[in-house]
Amino acid sequence: MSDPDILATLRDLLPDGTVSTADAAVLGRSIDASGAPAIGAALALVQPRSTEQVAAVVGAANAAGVPVVPQGALTGLAGGANAVPGALLLDLSALNRILHIDVEERLAVVQPGVTVAELAAAASAAGLFYAPDPASAEWATIGGTIATNAGGMRCIKYGVTRDAVRTLEVVLADGSLVRTRPSTIKGVAGLDLTGLIVGSEGTLAVVTEATLSLLPAPGPSRGVSAVFPTLAAGIAASNAIAAGPNVPSTLELLDDIVLGAVDAYLPHAGIPIGAKAWVLAITDSVHGADAELSAFERIFREHGALTVDRADTPIELDRLLTARRLLNQAMRALRGGSLNGDVSVPRSRLLALVERFAALANELHVVIGVGGHAGDGNLHPVVAFDPGDPEQVAAAHEAYQRISGIAQQLGGTMTGEHGVGIEKLAALDGELPPRLREMQRAIKAVLDPNGILNPGKKY
Repeated sequence: MSDPDILATLRDLLPDGTVSTADAAVLGRSIDASGAPAIGAALALVQPRSTEQVAAVVGAANAAGVPVVPQGALTGLAGGANAVPGALLLDLSALNRILHIDVEERLAVVQPGVTVAELAAAASAAGLFYAPDPASAEWATIGGTIATNAGGMRCIKYGVTRDAVRTLEVVLADGSLVRTRPSTIKGVAGLDLTGLIVGSEGTLAVVTEATLSLLPAPGPSRGVSAVFPTLAAGIAASNAIAAGPNVPSTLELLDDIVLGAVDAYLPHAGIPIGAKAWVLAITDSVHGADAELSAFERIFREHGALTVDRADTPIELDRLLTARRLLNQAMRALRGGSLNGDVSVPRSRLLALVERFAALANELHVVIGVGGHAGDGNLHPVVAFDPGDPEQVAAAHEAYQRISGIAQQLGGTMTGEHGVGIEKLAALDGELPPRLREMQRAIKAVLDPNGILNPGKKY
């Protein structure tokens, strides 16, 4: 089927205004927050308003052999939602209703265009709690976080998005609609198709509805932060907390490069002179929070903390979180451009990881600052560079690629939560042996035999 034919078919199937080929509309949806270039020019932007319309689009595209790129809020950081040649950009943002919150079963049924923040607010109003909390929660959609199996700061206690997904309603590549499993807590009648689709980056099916687990409301968040004279001391303190009996809801780390960038970006952030590492531990326990905070403070002091700050109110905690929230902005401001990594290693190898990054920075004459989720071993190395200097740009991109290899050599992964997309395809061979890649492509071929769903990504 030619391009005019598929467009005519879609316009016959869908309401007016649903399909656009205008350059501004298509180009405006062609790349995600990674800034990575699109693989090619998309054919059209399609914005369905119902599950039935999604199924119609995917079915027509499959019959015509036209690629489909599922999209949400475009907050992804790996190019997973970027345009590919001749594709239909399938924007699911209009499917944005919270369909049901079941207090007794502790479940939420939502469409993929609902944002994480909207669901969290609705759950809270019902006296419940949606645990996944990616940094982009205000804008990121549930569908997007399912596609990437997003994480965030609370993973040490509550796990990643996959841990909150009970069942999914999905449109398969042929346009058929299926539900992956019952919404019961237990269910092993078939293979775990739900878990397989979570994190598949839109390459196996299009999510049109998600049934998500909710939890009892936690207690108020309170925290303790500390700065250390060495990075080794900060990581040791973090590991001691992570391995201890009191599980924090958040356990974050920043190195001295990031702290220097934050101080330059916001001098009033209060970064002490001589700080080489910053660690923040937060509790949201309903009972025993005071004892947990005291335990965190004790561990910080036992590991030689220069200063220890405690936050018992939301305002005080917001102050402690300032430095962590500025990680990406401050690092980008150093030179005008940045590449944001996403690697994960066993916690026992965190120090080796950051030491290898420092050696890489010296070798390539680049700036690499490290921060992130020390509690689960998922750090975000940020390579800062001057986008107007071709030598710096080249060195930064080389460093970015080699960062993935360093994590893999230490028994870790090139991506803890951002996904593969297009940015990390080159590093897959360093992590997945050929047989595993063959198996994954075989699964893709069964679910999407014509290869129309988000081609050129993930595998």
